[in-house]
Amino acid sequence: MNKDKSLNLDFGFKKSCVIIKKELKAPEINKDNSLAVFDSNTFSLFKNKLFGEKTKKFAVLQPGEIHKNWESAAIILDKAVEYRLGRDTGFIGVGGGVVCDITAFAASVYMRGCPLILIPTTLLSMVDASIGGKTGFNYKGLKNMAGTFYPADSIYIFIDVLKALSEREYRSGLAEVIKTAMLGDAGLFSILESRKEDILMRDEDLMEDVIRRCVSVKGRVVEEDLREHGIRATLNLGHTFGHALESVNGFKSITHGEAVAWGLAMAVRLGVSIGTTDKEYGDKVLRLLSLYNYKLKFGAINADAVVGAMLGDKKKRKGNLRFVVQKNLGDTYIVAITGKEITRFLESI
Repeated sequence: MNKDKSLNLDFGFKKSCVIIKKELKAPEINKDNSLAVFDSNTFSLFKNKLFGEKTKKFAVLQPGEIHKNWESAAIILDKAVEYRLGRDTGFIGVGGGVVCDITAFAASVYMRGCPLILIPTTLLSMVDASIGGKTGFNYKGLKNMAGTFYPADSIYIFIDVLKALSEREYRSGLAEVIKTAMLGDAGLFSILESRKEDILMRDEDLMEDVIRRCVSVKGRVVEEDLREHGIRATLNLGHTFGHALESVNGFKSITHGEAVAWGLAMAVRLGVSIGTTDKEYGDKVLRLLSLYNYKLKFGAINADAVVGAMLGDKKKRKGNLRFVVQKNLGDTYIVAITGKEITRFLESI
């Protein structure tokens, strides 16, 4: 991290610069040669503050995971064609994970690749969705089934934007922070345990440090393995369970972060049950998730439906499901388990 609080990530064929600032301010970009993408919420909140009233080249999507689909990607591409934008056009995504993922996808395929800037406006997108170059959308009821690898050229993170988030949306992002701490930052895990009130109050200095730590952890992993041939798969800790829960609920009643929190709990329970996860560590994770009031049980889970969604997951290999488990904090690996075994595990919870 250098003096202007930016972090430079090198993915080989492309580099990303993550700029972290406390106050929302219009980035120094060519707004006249850019297509800004919002959802209806971020449009009303940030369009004029970031681009001014005269900016006319923009696309507005419907908000929510249910609209993370091809139709939303088509809206962006239609606007690019309507405005007769060229390959040097900058696509700028302003929003949460849905907007960032779909804007990045559109930028990656329009004229086979255009400059991309992301301005994440949720905690989840600041610490996860905007970092690392995964793009895409949900397809046929399956999470992130279509997409590309296309890192943003620049990512602008403004800490004070967190004030605009609802409590539920903010806590959704904290689930990804907990996951990141589990993967590779014992200091962050301790901060989450000891400074809950400051975190929930969205203390700017503290959250700046938290976000920087998360970007650093994920950045290190993705620099080593952009296309998920190896270590990057560990970033899916809790996500095989979480994505399945989202799918069976139709991407409606549960936020991504709530599903991930449940998935993290299930991952450590699975690890303990098969003898890979240290029980003391597993209990420590469950206590932390409970400390932030995540729902760790969702009543009578339909095990067959959840496993069915998992079997449609792109992470399976040779018919077996792949789960990220841990021995302890930072000691993470992948195990292959059959659908029948997972069904029995889910029915035992």
